Amino acid sequence: MAQKGLQLDQETISCSICLDLLKDPVAIPCGHSYCMNCINSFWDEEDGKKLYSCPQCRQTFTPRPVLVKNTMLAVLVEELKKTGLQAAPADHCYAGPEDVACDVCTGRKLKALKSCQVCLASFCKRHLQPHYDAAPLKKHKLVEPSKKLQENICSRHDEVMKMFCRTDQQCICYLCSVDQHQGHDTVSAAAERTERQRELEGSRQKLQQRIQDREKEVKLLQQEVEAINHSAGQTVEHSEKIFTQLIGLIDKRRSDVKQQIRSQQETEVSRVKELQEKLEQEITELKRKDAELEQLSHTEDHTQFLHNYPSVSALSQSTHSSSINIRPLRYFEDVTAAVSELRDKLQDILRETWTNISQTETEVDVLLSNPEPKTRAGFLKYSQEITLDPNTANTNLLLSQGKRRATLLSQELPYSCHPDRFVSWKEVLSRESLTGRCYWEVEWSGRGVNIAVTYKNISRAGQRSECGFGLNNKSWALDCNENSYEFWHNDIETPVSGPPSSRIGVYLDHRAGVLSFYSVSQNMTRLHRVQTTFTQPLHAGLWLSYYEDTAEFCKPK
Repeated sequence: MAQKGLQLDQETISCSICLDLLKDPVAIPCGHSYCMNCINSFWDEEDGKKLYSCPQCRQTFTPRPVLVKNTMLAVLVEELKKTGLQAAPADHCYAGPEDVACDVCTGRKLKALKSCQVCLASFCKRHLQPHYDAAPLKKHKLVEPSKKLQENICSRHDEVMKMFCRTDQQCICYLCSVDQHQGHDTVSAAAERTERQRELEGSRQKLQQRIQDREKEVKLLQQEVEAINHSAGQTVEHSEKIFTQLIGLIDKRRSDVKQQIRSQQETEVSRVKELQEKLEQEITELKRKDAELEQLSHTEDHTQFLHNYPSVSALSQSTHSSSINIRPLRYFEDVTAAVSELRDKLQDILRETWTNISQTETEVDVLLSNPEPKTRAGFLKYSQEITLDPNTANTNLLLSQGKRRATLLSQELPYSCHPDRFVSWKEVLSRESLTGRCYWEVEWSGRGVNIAVTYKNISRAGQRSECGFGLNNKSWALDCNENSYEFWHNDIETPVSGPPSSRIGVYLDHRAGVLSFYSVSQNMTRLHRVQTTFTQPLHAGLWLSYYEDTAEFCKPK
């Protein structure tokens, strides 16, 4: 309770201008007290009006009151200071560079709590109090603190701009409405605010709806990511199982081959060792026989020699062949050849299978696809420089201008034979394969040209529908004539209307499946748009039908 009383005393003896404890306190005729320097500084600013007012109650005085120090208040302030009262309240919040400052405070200014649209001034908590207490001030419009109050004043008439001119779309004051804006469609600023507020609410509803739509699309994309991750995980798991089984099968076959070789090795070694043992026995017997013959040869008794010779000299017949073929590196060459053949076949199968796997790409359909450009400058951001592949050019097509221009001639050119060359029709493909987002332009002259995109595996010879651009499901083509256009795909013709132009722009968004043809002049006019799914990279193509006609892929500019 003592602290509460002390706080009340502190507020009572504080200056309402500087909000510090009174210094050299003075009382003015209305009874309010201020620091002598504060009230003098405040009245110095009013000297030009010759009318002096109280900052709190706004009572005016004429002439300027003579100030005399209030000694009793001065003593009271000094006594309270001795009790430990701070010179400035701890809860004061002074205005910084980014804050709206109170227009009444002198010296160090406090933050403004409100701004008054009638007074065109901002007030801190204490200086705002008269707007809550004084009846005339209660009618003023208080708003959040603003540094832009002076922007509400008409620079011509120095009046508050409470009107809005719909003709000139600007805020005006009342005098402006009967002056330079006379006869214009004018309403009160409040009425215009109400109208714009309705529009703002409508815009917010549209924005909120778009936010909801985008949030749904983000959720769908997140679900797509989860589905991709789940599918990829399952595919990896299944592939691992299949490869493990395949490795197990190969390992089993390897073990079988190894066991078979070892078994055959054992059989052959056993057979050879058996033969070796028999030969060694025969050698032993032959050596014994040789010893007997040697002993007989040394017998001195002729009669005894002749008597023993028939029995000793007789040799037993050998049961083994006298020639043995040794082929240590050729026993299992058939097995080696068979395993090598298996390896080669497996490599071929793996190579072919890997090619199929690598070409099987799953693309995610992106819901938030990039919009198609609206201006030529926008299209040129995706410019693709196109050159023609001479290996695909029909023998009647002359390529020039750095392989960017094709001209149809009546005589054939001495091109070499090549499997990619068009034989049946006067066509040629680009070197470059086209994926992603790209744009190019074709300048043509003559009676007509067919501007196309196609898969590379389109036929080069055969019936008209097999290799003609736009006559099969592998190609899309715009047939440009002198005064008309037709679009062709899968041998189906679609009439196209649009301004004649010798320059055609082609826009491709491969992933989104978008293909558009444009007439290029001062403005970009879309002639035809295709929405489909492209399963392979595309190539640009030209098909010329009349001699001396030309078509050229322009360099991006």
